[in-house]
Amino acid sequence: MGPDDGPTVRDVLARANADAQALREGRVFVALRRVRRADEAVRDGDVVEVAPPRLTSAQPIAILAETRDLVAVDKPAGVPTIADHGGAAHALVALSARALGIAESDLHPTSRLDRDVSGVVVFARTRAAARRLVRAREDGVYERRYAAIAARDPSGDGGTWDAPIGRAKDPRLRSVGGREATDAATRYAVCARAPGGAALLSLAPLTGRTHQIRVHAAHAGAPLIGDRAYGGPARITLPSGRVVEPRRIALHAARVVVPDESGAPFAVSSPIPADVRDLWVLLGGEADAWELVTSCAPG
Repeated sequence: MGPDDGPTVRDVLARANADAQALREGRVFVALRRVRRADEAVRDGDVVEVAPPRLTSAQPIAILAETRDLVAVDKPAGVPTIADHGGAAHALVALSARALGIAESDLHPTSRLDRDVSGVVVFARTRAAARRLVRAREDGVYERRYAAIAARDPSGDGGTWDAPIGRAKDPRLRSVGGREATDAATRYAVCARAPGGAALLSLAPLTGRTHQIRVHAAHAGAPLIGDRAYGGPARITLPSGRVVEPRRIALHAARVVVPDESGAPFAVSSPIPADVRDLWVLLGGEADAWELVTSCAPG
């Protein structure tokens, strides 16, 4: 932005011939801050960024279960939980609100799955429910069970990864012992092993740090397949010579249990996606090993 640009976001976008939908879709950032008002002032020297639109997922969002004030949905891989630099219209919260026929502002995410991770996401439909689930996290009664395919077998059959996690040099990533590191704990169990060295894991995060499972698995020498950011392989050469390039992280939130309004458990499960099941078989794993994930208790 230069001194000849107008004093408002509207003026800057007009001069740049920017996409008219960008502001409404949440794709406009001023000094790295998302803005939604066209009349917001822009100061000299501010960098105005208009992110390109992302295609809204054509895949319908499956509603897994509902109570009066909670709703659980099945998040596909490739869909962010909340708005990102690509905007808001393609995010899970917007797609879920559309599927339910309610306003997006009526859904409050109580946990977030990374874009390339699939599985159960629970939304609160009221602020009181959102506060209840915050307390559930603090009290250790917000239970989550994940299934994953690690590129390499971690040592032992199970245990707890408890290395503290902080910010990495890249602000988008996290690392063990990084800046402002805080305590983190993830229970794990090896449910099955494939001939080539991959391992099927059952995981239960006890804390909720950003990228926690991915960081802990990588630190344990067992990066998750498809997790390029943390050392997971992006290309796998099979014994047949075939090359497989996973399009997602082999991590799935298979089950979540939280207290409902009465305090009773609201338990929701999501089936393992076909592409993850198929990947395990391609790696030489037994197809029925996935059934072990629900009975293979982490830690």
